[in-house]
Amino acid sequence: MAGRIPSTFIDNLLNRVDIVDLINQRIPLKKAGKDYQACCPFHDEKTPSFTVSHEKQFYHCFGCSAHGSAIGFLMDYDNMSFVEAIEELAHQAGVDVPREGVQNTGPDCRPLYAALEQAADYYAKQLRNHAQAQHAIAYLKQRGVSGEIAKDFNIGYAPPGWDNLIKQQGQDAQALKQLRESGMTLESENRCYDRFRDRIMFPIRDHRGRTVGFGGRILGDEKPKYLNSPETPVFHKGRELYGLHEAHKALRKIERLLVVEGYMDVVALAQFGIRYAVATLGTATTSDHLERIFRTAPEAIFCFDGDRAGRDAGWKALNTTLPLIREGREARFLFLPDGEDPDTLVRKEGSDAFEQRIQNATPLSQFLFDKLSEQVDMSSLDGRARLDELAKPLIAKLPQGTFREMMEEHLNKLVGREAKHVAHQPVTASRRQQPRLRQNGLERMTPVRWAIILLLKQPELAQMPDLPTRWEELDKPGVDLLAELLHTIQETPSLASNKGALFERWRGRKEGQYLSKLANTELPAHEYAAEFKDALMHLQKQLEEQLQDQLLEQYRQGTITEAQYKERLRQRYPGR
Repeated sequence: MAGRIPSTFIDNLLNRVDIVDLINQRIPLKKAGKDYQACCPFHDEKTPSFTVSHEKQFYHCFGCSAHGSAIGFLMDYDNMSFVEAIEELAHQAGVDVPREGVQNTGPDCRPLYAALEQAADYYAKQLRNHAQAQHAIAYLKQRGVSGEIAKDFNIGYAPPGWDNLIKQQGQDAQALKQLRESGMTLESENRCYDRFRDRIMFPIRDHRGRTVGFGGRILGDEKPKYLNSPETPVFHKGRELYGLHEAHKALRKIERLLVVEGYMDVVALAQFGIRYAVATLGTATTSDHLERIFRTAPEAIFCFDGDRAGRDAGWKALNTTLPLIREGREARFLFLPDGEDPDTLVRKEGSDAFEQRIQNATPLSQFLFDKLSEQVDMSSLDGRARLDELAKPLIAKLPQGTFREMMEEHLNKLVGREAKHVAHQPVTASRRQQPRLRQNGLERMTPVRWAIILLLKQPELAQMPDLPTRWEELDKPGVDLLAELLHTIQETPSLASNKGALFERWRGRKEGQYLSKLANTELPAHEYAAEFKDALMHLQKQLEEQLQDQLLEQYRQGTITEAQYKERLRQRYPGR
């Protein structure tokens, strides 16, 4: 298992990357004072409210509150995971990503990516120039594939022959080794030969657009009809989705992903303007596939043949999906007429009719209950009891939340069981109300909340001399977070000038969401140093009151005598 990426490396990486350059490569930015502006890529707007700060290395939208560092932007805009975003920034900066506790991070895969990219370019050129590519071109034209779509997907052609690719890029031992490790060649009886021959070639690209493997369709009668690259250090069938990179290139925002079964299904749908189709690579849909899908879009639609095999495949996909469904995620199922696949059907009825089928796809909940209801006699008590037995283990796979509660309620209705209502008892607050401050016309807030807001606004406040410190002993909500924030900035002063790197320290923690919310608090221009120190003094005063209350409670309970009580008060408050 890979080790943790050191936080110091993330800090240094974000200091090396300019967030303005990163975002400007994807969204044209315009200078606006000391910052840069654009229309927000995360919601529709006509007036720019998306701001990027070169000084703070941070972006923020005043319309939808999207915000973050360069890492966060790659995660939200390019739909990368946290680790993928760091790897992308490290690649741009020309550095390797270290791992704590890991001596050997594995082989350097860059030569394999280069070999695969060269192979993709070679095959694309052969489709245009090779004398025997005419039957490949005829096949693509017959399937309605235009030159533009073929270029978008970089479709190519592997000519007949045993060593065309080897002759092209395997002229020395190291190059041959790279071809073998990338899955492009085979060896038999000490003979090395090309894996793909006389096939239309579909490059498989990862989320960063790197070629990681190929799918090849035979043009003759040989078997198999489709041949995929084998598992390699850079290609894992259970993780990659054909067409996902192309969907990102074609669409600014992906609302849904249609999961189909074949390369030509993806290409044909793209030809008809449906640019959000992806295909699994000869495997059933995995949890890794689904995690990548739901990072890209909130809705997944599984498309299968309408025959029994297709419905069985849909049921397997449902079972894989259940543990990953939560609020904000949706899955539906589209079953096509017998004998049809997306390629044939979209060419037969057109994109509008096919899009309508997608709109009418069966929700996961309906598919689940319909499938189980078919297996029992719903008119009998025994049948409904059997439905209950079948459905409960499946619903139990769902994460806790509203959707699971609704599924349980629906099951109760189907089997005729009344839901149990739990009376909620009102909670009475017995604790003393925390003192609150009014600052600059803002709503009343606790001193700890105000101190955090000020520190997020001006992280350099952490470096002020003679700041109060005893308040850290106070037992109040938020005090530990304020102390951690303050010490983090003090221990790593560079974070004061890089708000993006500062927020990355809390990624994945619930406190990070709280900090992000407070960071968006709008403050008027002001000198905050005195107010920050004053807020800490308020907390220190609360600590004194808390300690005094604890001492009084000990006296009331008889754990200390009156003389001990008075003596400790004199020690704590000399001169009283």
